[in-house]
Amino acid sequence: MTTTVARPSSVGGAISVRNLGMVFPTAGGETVALQNASLEIGAGEFISLIGPSGCGKTTLLRLMADLLTPTSGELRVAGQTPQEAREQRAYGYVFQAPALFEWRNVLSNVMLPLEVMNFPKEERRARAETMLRLVGLEKFARSYPWQLSGGMQQRVSIARALAFDPPILLMDEPFGALDEITREHLNMELLRLWRDTKKTVVFVTHSISEAVFLSTRVVVMTARPGKIEGVVDVDLPQPRTAEVRETPAFFEAATKVRELLRKGHGFDVVE
Repeated sequence: MTTTVARPSSVGGAISVRNLGMVFPTAGGETVALQNASLEIGAGEFISLIGPSGCGKTTLLRLMADLLTPTSGELRVAGQTPQEAREQRAYGYVFQAPALFEWRNVLSNVMLPLEVMNFPKEERRARAETMLRLVGLEKFARSYPWQLSGGMQQRVSIARALAFDPPILLMDEPFGALDEITREHLNMELLRLWRDTKKTVVFVTHSISEAVFLSTRVVVMTARPGKIEGVVDVDLPQPRTAEVRETPAFFEAATKVRELLRKGHGFDVVE
């Protein structure tokens, strides 16, 4: 019997969000997590979603990933419904925590989604080894998660999400729990991966400087009910270096993001 291998969508990495709404039922009634959100993301963009806790950033990301079903509006991921995009493996998802299996070594963790998708054994290994080289962890293929630092574990998580070559990478604040030095290093590594792979990236963060440093555009969301207050274009040179954080253009973009946050939330933003 021949096994059909699910492949990523060939439509591309564009995402279309139109008047999207999400309401959660609660014991006290209903909670509006997202309201009339509209956003167009072009293939190959790096988009950051920023806003306070509870503003709907992760909700929007989970809607894109078909982990939630919207209450209203329209959402297209790689030219398809979120369910179709999930079935066609059009995106990889990186969670806040690495979520690695402690009893599997690094190579086996990266191969896991390929096993689920019934890739041939030889291809699973080849793809996983390629991804580990891409994130600079090829020497740790036989190590176990508990032997790695937090930053290294997140790099394994990213390699796993990229293993089946999806056009879209969805990232839910993956560096939030890391120290500042490790976080800045992984910011640089993520930008390198983005340039090398040409993926569409949607990245959730609470950090203004991280959002500006990484992104082609920063999407600023309001407090609940979550709405899109505005979008800031980030016109900084590529490839970006650590020195770009000290430039007037960087401070100008960060100031625009901070002003939109203040407008949307009615209080001063301190990073």
